[in-house]
Amino acid sequence: MKAYVYLENGVFLEAKAFGKGGSAFGELVFNTSITGYEEIISDPSYAGQFIVFTMPEIGIVGTNSDDEESGKIHASGIFIREFNNTPSNFRSEQNLEEYFIKNGKFGVYDIDTRYLTKMLRDEGNLRVFVSTEISDKETLKKALQDSARIEEVNYVSIVSTKTPYIHEKGHWDASKGAYSTPKKNGKKIAVMDYGVKRNILNELCDLGLSVEVFPYNTKAKTLIDKFNSGEIHGVFLSNGPGEPKMLKDEIAQIKEIIEARIPIFGICLGHQLLSNAMGYETYKLKFGQHGANHPVQNLFNKSIEITAQNHNYNVPESIAEICDITHRNLFDGTIEGVRYKNYPVFSVQHHPEASAGPNESKYIFKEFLEIL
Repeated sequence: MKAYVYLENGVFLEAKAFGKGGSAFGELVFNTSITGYEEIISDPSYAGQFIVFTMPEIGIVGTNSDDEESGKIHASGIFIREFNNTPSNFRSEQNLEEYFIKNGKFGVYDIDTRYLTKMLRDEGNLRVFVSTEISDKETLKKALQDSARIEEVNYVSIVSTKTPYIHEKGHWDASKGAYSTPKKNGKKIAVMDYGVKRNILNELCDLGLSVEVFPYNTKAKTLIDKFNSGEIHGVFLSNGPGEPKMLKDEIAQIKEIIEARIPIFGICLGHQLLSNAMGYETYKLKFGQHGANHPVQNLFNKSIEITAQNHNYNVPESIAEICDITHRNLFDGTIEGVRYKNYPVFSVQHHPEASAGPNESKYIFKEFLEIL
């Protein structure tokens, strides 16, 4: 299929497409990961975004159910230089095109991803409309102008679970051909699902925690009552998509949980929502942080961790008035982690479970267990 691409800066491109075809809009971001494309496109945090992969060839390892971060593709689509639809991996269950067709999505290939990446670095993230049905530039332009901006859509309400559920599986143990089932330590946490990744839940289970996942709009009173009765011992605020400041009701509920002095651990969007709940508004980065190779320094022990990142927003420097800064990104110096001074609350911007990516930051989950 032919694909036609229109960016909000007026750039019009023609390429090829694979998957189901159709028309879609979103915010264009680039991701510098070398591996893990299936984990990336199934990460709910990418809802409303098209991903430009800087890795030139995508598709060679196919896809499999164990590597999915959720039940489906959440990204609007992907841009890749060279599309490989012949998997060469013993774990592959279906090729990338079959995976996209199953999810009702499409990807764009045979396009200069280096050109797009440089453009995004110079101009910042850009809105884009992509179609295999519409080839006229002016029609595409009008379609993009009529589409919603990412900060106008509550993507969290779309990706979050609709009903509570128990997550019991840890990580996949290849030697046993089964998921690990760690011995429980008597602690239970409530996970607020703003777009949680499965491997984050796996990490929490690997700690021996009992994990119950709740919808994004669960009221604070529900969790406070569970905490006071001893049913739960802490709250985890997950990663997720979109503009954090638009989630005003969620921020208000988090503020109540904080004031109840419940132990809280937040990652990515959860980190940003905590900042807003504390009265320190987040801001949007020029082109965000997306990749599995971002160096972050632990300011307490001065070690450097290579981390997985996926975010467009960050917390302000002024937040140091009420918390200790625990981590900083060594690419741009932005805050990557905080520990609040007067509450049993801490959070990080990167994804310490690092799927897909390195494992240097997994100790952060153990810190949560210590607070509990």
